[in-house]
Amino acid sequence: MKFLKIASAIALLGMAGASQALMIITDGNVALGVGDLGQLNVEGGNADVAGTTGVGLRYISEGVEYESTFHGCECEGWGVATGGTSGYANNAVGTAGLSLVSFDSTATTATSVTSMGGLLQITHDFALATETDNLFRVAVTIENISGADIANLLYRRTFDWDASPTPFDEFVTIGGTAGASAVLGANDNGFCSSNPLESCSPQLGNSGDFTAAGPDDIGSNFDFDFGALLTGESFSFEIFYGGAANRNAALSALASVGAEVYSFGWSGSDVNQDGFADDDGAITPTYIFGFSGVGGTVIIDPDDPVDVPAPASLLLFATGFLALFARRKRYAKL
Repeated sequence: MKFLKIASAIALLGMAGASQALMIITDGNVALGVGDLGQLNVEGGNADVAGTTGVGLRYISEGVEYESTFHGCECEGWGVATGGTSGYANNAVGTAGLSLVSFDSTATTATSVTSMGGLLQITHDFALATETDNLFRVAVTIENISGADIANLLYRRTFDWDASPTPFDEFVTIGGTAGASAVLGANDNGFCSSNPLESCSPQLGNSGDFTAAGPDDIGSNFDFDFGALLTGESFSFEIFYGGAANRNAALSALASVGAEVYSFGWSGSDVNQDGFADDDGAITPTYIFGFSGVGGTVIIDPDDPVDVPAPASLLLFATGFLALFARRKRYAKL
């Protein structure tokens, strides 16, 4: 298994070429195709299980690759805005207002630095998550270089899930937004502009937190308001991209990195999200997109019941013990 993962990684990197304007980065478990402005979806990978050679976000199992964002619309992208000015990058639905400062990459990392109109400098730093081999972590840093204070810093990340092995027919879940203070809104529309100043309405009527919308050709859009940013200061948060065998494995991966908000996309042939198609048993990965540092609550690992309940259990035990002690003391006096 290890040999197959390494061979797959080498093949992907070889096909990506030496261009520093884009890069396919992988550890043999997950692969990302990173564009120079920090958006996903690039040409030049191996054919995945459904036949596409473009790479956006891939899960790799036993040497077989499963693409999730490149089929059809290359809609994964992002944007920032403040004071009525915006900059955004999205291969399919528009790129404007951003200037490339630098792009550097290795076999497993990529760093994009851009600027928006002399107002903001934005860094997207892609690297493997150290806690799990199911995720890439993207450290995002936005610096106010305008010379004046900013009242509201807006950020949008949007993409169309096209989940192999059944692209254009997937289920989508969004979770964690209700308790995240920086989330302005989230919905199932993966075809919106990545410009935070443009409206984005739900595609099938699903917004906020929802479970297993679809199956249909849908995606996810997240809007954030990070508040004021003083001149010369910066704000940082994290994005996670990856894949896992099924829902519980995906939640465990997100819990391990402290993610607070997430979207899952998976095949419309896998109703119970157990990792296998209901009709023929084909592998149906759960693809992962998440955020941390957005004012939410860390996701609970479904395979670790003491993750959150432990403190409450200890408190309950202590309370019961004290009550028993008090009762015994009372009987002793009687």
